Amino acid sequence: MEKSHDKGIKYAFVSLGSVGDPDRRIRLFEVLKEIGFQIPVIISEDAIVDKSVEIGEGTVVMLGAIINPGTKIGKDSIINTGAIIDHVCMIGDHVHIAPGVTISGSVKIGSGSHIGTGASVTHGIEIGSRVIIGAGSVVVNTVQDNKKVMGVPARTNL
Repeated sequence: MEKSHDKGIKYAFVSLGSVGDPDRRIRLFEVLKEIGFQIPVIISEDAIVDKSVEIGEGTVVMLGAIINPGTKIGKDSIINTGAIIDHVCMIGDHVHIAPGVTISGSVKIGSGSHIGTGASVTHGIEIGSRVIIGAGSVVVNTVQDNKKVMGVPARTNL
């Protein structure tokens, strides 16, 4: 059976979100890479992205998002509608930043994490890998790997 890339199709894109569990999205990304597809960065023409920002393959930046200078975003991430990422942030691979999230400067977010709709992360905070931040939460302290936090201020969901 002839494959799409054998027919001259070079590009593919993962359109599956990753609310809470990035595994299916990660696996689709990996399969597309293994097959040989190129996975482009897609940036809405209505987003504001400083020219110094580095964005990994397969990442999508949606309408109205703002990404400020010195930020690095890994591969296969989602920067959703109206999200704001301030200066010198480090966003890992396969991260989903939901609509309306505000991330202050010098924040680090580990791979596979999900930052819920309308959440805020204060300056200099480190968020581990595979973390879930609940919608509307305000993160003012470091969050370790594999934790779920929510609230104002955000606390571990017991």
